[in-house]
Amino acid sequence: MVQNKYDVIVVGGGHAGCEASLAAARMGAKTLMLNLYLDNTALMPCNPSIGGPAKGHLVREGNALGGEQARAADRSTMLVRWLNTSKGPAVQALRAQCDLHDYRDHFIWAIQTTPNLEVHQDIVTDLWVENGRVRGVKTKYGFTYEAKAVVLTTGTYLKGQVHIGLLSYDSGPMGQMPATELSRSLIENGIELSRMRTDTTPRLHLDTIDTPSLVEQKSAEDPLCFDIWGEKKTYKGYSCYLTRTNRHLHDIIRENLERSPLWTGRMHGFGPRYCPSIEDKVIKFPDKDSHPVFLEPVSWKNKEVYVQNFSTSLPYDVQVAIVHALPGCERAQITRAGYAIEYDYVIPTQLYSSLETKKVKGLFCAGQINGTSGYEEAAAQGLMAGINATLSVRNEEPLILRRSDAYIGVLIDDLVTKGTNEPYRMLTSRCEYRLLLRFDNADRRLAPIGRKLGLIDDDRWNQIQKKWNVVDQEIERLSQIRITPSSEVNGWLNSIGSSPLEEGVRAKDLLCRPEVTYGGLQPFLPALDYTLTDEEAQSLTIEIKYAGYIERQKRQVLRLHKGEKIYIPDDFSYDEVPGLLAESRQKLEKIKPQNLAQASRISGVTPADIQLLSVYLETRRRRKKSEVTAS
Repeated sequence: MVQNKYDVIVVGGGHAGCEASLAAARMGAKTLMLNLYLDNTALMPCNPSIGGPAKGHLVREGNALGGEQARAADRSTMLVRWLNTSKGPAVQALRAQCDLHDYRDHFIWAIQTTPNLEVHQDIVTDLWVENGRVRGVKTKYGFTYEAKAVVLTTGTYLKGQVHIGLLSYDSGPMGQMPATELSRSLIENGIELSRMRTDTTPRLHLDTIDTPSLVEQKSAEDPLCFDIWGEKKTYKGYSCYLTRTNRHLHDIIRENLERSPLWTGRMHGFGPRYCPSIEDKVIKFPDKDSHPVFLEPVSWKNKEVYVQNFSTSLPYDVQVAIVHALPGCERAQITRAGYAIEYDYVIPTQLYSSLETKKVKGLFCAGQINGTSGYEEAAAQGLMAGINATLSVRNEEPLILRRSDAYIGVLIDDLVTKGTNEPYRMLTSRCEYRLLLRFDNADRRLAPIGRKLGLIDDDRWNQIQKKWNVVDQEIERLSQIRITPSSEVNGWLNSIGSSPLEEGVRAKDLLCRPEVTYGGLQPFLPALDYTLTDEEAQSLTIEIKYAGYIERQKRQVLRLHKGEKIYIPDDFSYDEVPGLLAESRQKLEKIKPQNLAQASRISGVTPADIQLLSVYLETRRRRKKSEVTAS
């Protein structure tokens, strides 16, 4: 039974699926979301937190493009803090602890009230593919839905299998239904899959934890929010608590390793490097007597607590023992056991930078199906896949964010160029141009793109332009004002440990001094007829203080762009290039990079091979040009 025809079908309703569906519908595409269980929309099966270094950058960038995750996080925030405040501005970002129910409800409301977007509960079992192009999907209920583009955002549901000790069973996260049949269809259509693993922690009952004995972490006192256009707020009433593991707890784990699926070889998927299970930490770091553990609330509406840094797949009785060995948790009641979940994922080097698969035209993949971990990484990919699926329906060029444009660009480029065999997590260290890609300037970088796509409405566009104008106007004003030596000025400079003035300087140059703040300058400046917000003042200060470093990175970016302008045709044969190493040839043929810069980032391809390829491509270009001229 062929149902309605759509422009875009999104399979899955997690963080990637929600963003993909909303983006496509808001761009005018007739969109269908198919989710196997509607109540798990935007499910947070791990810690319900959003943001942190690099992850917070992804949220802000998605917000600047017109995505929804930042607003969902703000609507559900229980407590929020700035992280990395002792470090430079490039790595500072927000992290919010969210109410997982409010977060889900925000997305459900957004999806159900967005024009052009339908939502059905059904399980996709097959792709409908003809002549190498996707035509739609088939479902367990016996329906066939037709579409010009399909976005797969299946998360950890593909052939999901949960492990708790030596017990294992088919399941999605948090006891949800798995998707058991779609993997077969992907393989039949030439998509290569592999297995991956992620873990989660036991949940505890708040009233059974001795919170007064623990280190309390409250929300920031300053009003904060993720949404560029949002209302900043302060939050009270909920806290996180810090405790630590100990030798006794570690001994319990060592004594029970023969009952661990991780160490008995029952699990085959690779687990997360940057968020390992507690048993993984104990074995790999035997010299460590303790590891920090954070107890974090999950909702206003219940007493459940997530035990951050304590994921495990040990048997339930061992989980009880190690929880009771945690200081402050001696009488804690476990409400849900921790577990590991294995699932199928698509090896991401089979994707173009648009997130379209190379094997099946019109088929896009986003989120954990691409081997990533984290709600933020999933949402960022979903947004891009929804955008590019819609552009493909219009026969328009895809939106490709470069590594110098956004953390989103780094994320996708890493996946499609280097691939991953473990859950990929976004880190600030992965970004070469992080001073250009700060949390505070995501709007400058990406809002114009969101506006062009139709994802930023008139009201928000006017608001953001006013903000930019205020900042630009103030930078220009500081460039014109001169501050002359005086007893008041030099007294203030002495008080903050800065050298006194001997001659007049521009206010902008004085602000370049590390110890001088924009607020501290105000008594010595003419009065303003407008007021800068704290965020605007911060952005202005960073642009001025780091101007030299920013210009240096911009020059590095220009060199990168030269390689990105040397395109490699999809049908290019690397056998034509004399002298390439066999390993390089194989990897280049498999990944099929779209330009020389991308080719240079493939693991195992040497600089010498890139030079050979560059020379050959230039020779080939000149030859074709001369042939055209001669004809």
